[in-house]
Amino acid sequence: MKHLRAATIATLLISGSALAGGAVPALAGGTAFAHQQPDEHGSAGQARQVTRAWVQLWNGDYTLAERIISPDVRVRAALLDGGDGSAVKGPHGMADLVGQIRSAFPDLHFTVEVGPIIDGDHVVVRWVANGTYGGGFPGATAAPGTPVRFTGTDTLRIRRGLITDYWLNADTLLLVTQLKVTATTEQ
Repeated sequence: MKHLRAATIATLLISGSALAGGAVPALAGGTAFAHQQPDEHGSAGQARQVTRAWVQLWNGDYTLAERIISPDVRVRAALLDGGDGSAVKGPHGMADLVGQIRSAFPDLHFTVEVGPIIDGDHVVVRWVANGTYGGGFPGATAAPGTPVRFTGTDTLRIRRGLITDYWLNADTLLLVTQLKVTATTEQ
């Protein structure tokens, strides 16, 4: 997709979030996450496992969405287009969101700075994203190839091995500043 829709970009600005990195080891391929029994670490172990898959999803492994995202997932965010995140529906909606974001930043990679912090069925991580601007961001005057780095925090609710709720928080100002976004007025 060469150019992203404005609503997608608004979602990106608030929700360009994900996880990865050294604090959480890589998953073994093919592990099913839904409906797992707690391991020797109980629900915290399951939360870590789902969080590792969440990391991999945001770093481009779209196949994991079906395994870790509830069909009834609720995305909560104050989007720039005035939306509240409710337009993202189920695993396919989440995979589409990740894909749209990655189309503007094809090599985007997320690293966990803090976490995961687990409290009951909630998991919180502080992340940093690094990548290269690929073009197509409305209002951006930065040249394709411009490096970007921005930060944020994801809060997830995990129930029965599935992410049921996703709260988003990203440093939008830092990202749009690097992209040299100029305000446009529609007439």
